[in-house]
Amino acid sequence: MKKQVSSESSSHEVELIIGNSNSNFSGVTSTMLQVMSYQKNMVNLRIMGPHFLPDPSLAISFWETAKMCRSPLKNGKWRVFHARRVDEMIQGILLKYLFRAKIKLVFSSAAQRKRSASTVWLTRKMDAVIAVSKRSAGFLCDPPDLVNPHGVQVSDYLPAKDKPQAWAELGYGGKYGIGILGRVRKQKGVHLLVEACLELFDKYPDYHCVVVGAISSSNKEFVEQLKSKAAKAKLSDRITFTGELPFEDIPKIFSALSLVAALSDNEGFGLTVLEAMSSGAAVLATQAGAWEEIVRPEVDGYIVPVNDQQAVTQKMDMLLSDPQKLEQMGIEGRKRVENHYRVEDEATRLIEFFRNLQ
Repeated sequence: MKKQVSSESSSHEVELIIGNSNSNFSGVTSTMLQVMSYQKNMVNLRIMGPHFLPDPSLAISFWETAKMCRSPLKNGKWRVFHARRVDEMIQGILLKYLFRAKIKLVFSSAAQRKRSASTVWLTRKMDAVIAVSKRSAGFLCDPPDLVNPHGVQVSDYLPAKDKPQAWAELGYGGKYGIGILGRVRKQKGVHLLVEACLELFDKYPDYHCVVVGAISSSNKEFVEQLKSKAAKAKLSDRITFTGELPFEDIPKIFSALSLVAALSDNEGFGLTVLEAMSSGAAVLATQAGAWEEIVRPEVDGYIVPVNDQQAVTQKMDMLLSDPQKLEQMGIEGRKRVENHYRVEDEATRLIEFFRNLQ
């Protein structure tokens, strides 16, 4: 149930400051922007950093924050500073302990790796710590105060009413689409999907694969090797590397795909799987990020071990062999996201947590 905007939230006093320190667009940035789009209707907030903001009036500088937070809110409560990156934790600590800002520090952690001693120290200076998945919670130095999984904009990522027709309209070829989306590099498991396609596509002539994402100069050789393998197998016309596409085109591709692969070695959370499921695509994902917590094997798709070519090929063979089952998995995935992984629910849980923190 959505929380009603209180008179306090609609006052001129800012209650929430959100870190936005990275000038490069990332998954953390995307998450922050999606969540913020709902939070701004629930609480008076500002974003500390101007990067990628659709509404520049929400931006506030470090120095403006320090000045504003010298005093608490009129009701005596302290504002909340929400950090999602290590450097944002540092900014929050400087504000609170050097500039004496009246703020509560909250850190959301997605990383799935052992923390350095300095990061442990920073984390323990927070007033509260949130994990974005049960798995990421296990890598924290202390148990989190809240586990709050990410959500997705279900109104943006919609299933096509007729996936074969939607796929045909994209013009890549074939009757059904398979895709992997994100930066094109080995760590993302792109080679695993391409190798599986090379082995299976003679058996399944109706399928076409797209690899969607930016290719950096350091990964051009990796991509050229994959293209060479496809050409040698005479499958170049069925495996397309699109390069980086405009962001507004991505939901249309998700919508038309029947199967999305997410085969990374590691992830913080991995929104790709939620975007795919929301779009009515079955998923084939590795044991990375929060994917094991999200995907129900044989219901929404399959989970395979990291960097296991045999498992990827075997499960993809099972998925492609039954288009009706593939379609049903997409339907079930959409239901799961609608019931458990909506971004507005993530935003509401955060605001309720911040208010109880005071």
